[in-house]
Amino acid sequence: MGYKGPISQRQRRFGEELQRLRLAAGLSAPEAGALVGMKSPAVSHTEAGRITLNPERLEIWLDAYGCTDPAYRATLAEMGRSTGKGWWTEFDGQVPDLALDLAEAEDRAVCVEGYDALYIPGVFQLPAYTQAIYEDGYRDGLWDVATAVKFRLERQRILTDDKSRQFRFVVHEAALRMRFAGDDVMRAQLLHLIDVAELPNVTIQVLPFTAPKHAPLSASFLFCDPGCAALSTIILDGPKRAEHLGDQAEISAYRRKLQQLSDVALPAIDTSRSLRDLPFRSSLGLIQHLIYLLQT
Repeated sequence: MGYKGPISQRQRRFGEELQRLRLAAGLSAPEAGALVGMKSPAVSHTEAGRITLNPERLEIWLDAYGCTDPAYRATLAEMGRSTGKGWWTEFDGQVPDLALDLAEAEDRAVCVEGYDALYIPGVFQLPAYTQAIYEDGYRDGLWDVATAVKFRLERQRILTDDKSRQFRFVVHEAALRMRFAGDDVMRAQLLHLIDVAELPNVTIQVLPFTAPKHAPLSASFLFCDPGCAALSTIILDGPKRAEHLGDQAEISAYRRKLQQLSDVALPAIDTSRSLRDLPFRSSLGLIQHLIYLLQT
């Protein structure tokens, strides 16, 4: 059965994985099709994400391709049978497809990690902060501001809808010093960042201007891990488009970069310890200092 409407990133990734496995096994499209009673064009359409694949055929292909990793097989099967529907469905046609793909990737993830250079991560933003971003940066009519703010707030349900889902973010100090939203909004946003860091599944570190060894990255990126590292997705965010990467070498490279950034960032926000017990330099201490500056 063919998909109706645009092909989502999940559908595209599902097909790309099938093609990668087939090629690694040394099978042609006609040979793979013969295994499950499909003609070569149907195999090509499946690998392009244009048509669905029933679970029985998927199992036959995975066996033939020599895929034995149970976590990979289970996660890939879930990707293939997913309807792609969720809370974001009601925004179809109101926000760009890139936003819908992002919401679906986050919803499927058991772990969301990322680095932000100029903005507070979207899942931690207050409405007034989000509104200031869209009012200032999206005057070309790509987004309706009210809808964009509502969509971003809906995204934040992932923080609490599954308490086992983990969040780990490194945020550059530059993002914390931006005052485009106004001092009052920024003060509230920094306080909110401390509040959300109290959630047991959230880790937030600040990369200070004084961080040694590594030049800061200007581009933000996001990891969405659906429970199988090999099927993780890296999302490179841009103002009008987002690039989804799934190549294993790229995944490994960005994961190393995130770990490097975490290693030189300040210790994570921790409100469970007294200031006396905290390291002399910490993410919490820097944020509290910036809040103080906003009050002067």
